[in-house]
Amino acid sequence: QVQLVESGGGLVQAGGSLRLSCAASGRSFRSAAMAWFRQAPGKAREFVAHIDWSGGSAYYADSVKGRFTIFRDNAKNTVYLQMNSLKPEDTAVYYCNAKAEIDYWGQGTQVTVSS
Repeated sequence: QVQLVESGGGLVQAGGSLRLSCAASGRSFRSAAMAWFRQAPGKAREFVAHIDWSGGSAYYADSVKGRFTIFRDNAKNTVYLQMNSLKPEDTAVYYCNAKAEIDYWGQGTQVTVSS
């Protein structure tokens, strides 16, 4: 069974940092691009960051550019999202996405940023 399991979410004050992890199991995603999305209450899911299979290329939503960094460790089948200078508007459930022959999604991890 293929699974993506996110972890690392929590409650943090504005200006703080969190690192999210997404561990894949059931198959390797070493050749797949990976991404992070988020969904705030009452809003549609939105793109946050994307990284190619090698980790050599990444791009970000304008709202997080310069504050968030996506990176991966293919040996561990894991992708990360380092989030710095967090703002209350970053509060959302964060989802990991693997872009393989189909899209795989994790169950999400809650990030709450207090002002």
